[in-house]
Amino acid sequence: MYDIIIVGGGPAGLTAALYAKRAGFSTLLLEGGVLGGQAAATPDIENWPGTRHISGSDFAANLYEQSRALGAELRLEAATALEAEGALRRVSTSAGRYEARCVILANGVKRRKLGVPGEERLAGRGVSYCATCDGNFFRGKEVAVVGGGNTALEDALYLAALCPKVHLIHRRERFTGDAHLVDSVRDVANIRRCMDTRVLEIQGEASVSALRLEGPRGAHILPVSGVFAAVGLIPDNEAFAPPLELDAYGYLQAGCDCRTPLPGVFAAGDTRSKQLRQLVTAAADGATAAFQAGLYLHEMQPV
Repeated sequence: MYDIIIVGGGPAGLTAALYAKRAGFSTLLLEGGVLGGQAAATPDIENWPGTRHISGSDFAANLYEQSRALGAELRLEAATALEAEGALRRVSTSAGRYEARCVILANGVKRRKLGVPGEERLAGRGVSYCATCDGNFFRGKEVAVVGGGNTALEDALYLAALCPKVHLIHRRERFTGDAHLVDSVRDVANIRRCMDTRVLEIQGEASVSALRLEGPRGAHILPVSGVFAAVGLIPDNEAFAPPLELDAYGYLQAGCDCRTPLPGVFAAGDTRSKQLRQLVTAAADGATAAFQAGLYLHEMQPV
């Protein structure tokens, strides 16, 4: 029996563990993949307040060591189910079942990939899935954004302020994003719209140098220094529904206080419905979820 079980060892989960232990609660953290989440695979982080540059692996290791030094328990097991029975909350994994008085879900999301040759090999070397995270590395360079929804349109607008030319590549004839974003993209002179066009291959040796595309004028090569894939995120929350309900996109429903509709269960970081998904907002959610969990534990009767 623990006071708090945290599902997910990314920035949100590790921050939650740090704050939970500082508050004196017995804490178990479950992670089925890589500690640090997506941040661990980022070559260079430069948008963490107070730190000009740090590698993703170092960032994740530092955060883990902080929580471990305070006594947080870690098990490398993936959560497969959530149950609620009275005041108890149970989390099942492939290795067993654990009980706590409250649970913080911080299991994050996965970036949907393009699935083309060169993508995996050049990930972190010109292939990015987050314009606000990595855009500054391409200041003054020509780049491409792949996608036609809100994220792709917002990424193109963001990058247009940094780069001399942004190629916005969409496989359909019309964008699927909101009308005001579509209008904004059309008004920006250095955003070139490439409609009805697919990425066939990402080319480059040490880093991205070009894309091989197929469009209305056939197959052709587009020289670029970077490509930002904005074709969606994949939340992985089916294991928690029920007892929780997911929104239309598969995210956990929780507000800025990280409280879900199920008492004693909190959602932190990218896994919850929100607009901005960044390291700093994930960490803020982790701290908030741990604080709210503490309030809940103080209010409830002992089991």
